[in-house]
Amino acid sequence: MTSFSSHLTSQYGERGTAAREAYEEGFEAFKLGVMIQELRKERGLTQQALAEKCGTTKNYISRIENNSGDIRLSTLMRIVRDGLGGHLTLTVR
Repeated sequence: MTSFSSHLTSQYGERGTAAREAYEEGFEAFKLGVMIQELRKERGLTQQALAEKCGTTKNYISRIENNSGDIRLSTLMRIVRDGLGGHLTLTVR
């Protein structure tokens, strides 16, 4: 049995390589989409209702939740603040 970290290294290379960084970036986008979807559902909102609350479209919310596109920071902040009633905190490591 191999660790997940070892698996990632064998599949995408060491951290810092282009392939590994592309994987890590994609995974972070995926996590963000899942988080927004879970918060939306916890609050009993449809994609349409969330879109209306934060001034965007249902299609845009769907794309974020399904990791199908980039999201602007200002839009993410509106979704979290106005749509989900939360506060966005960013951490740089």
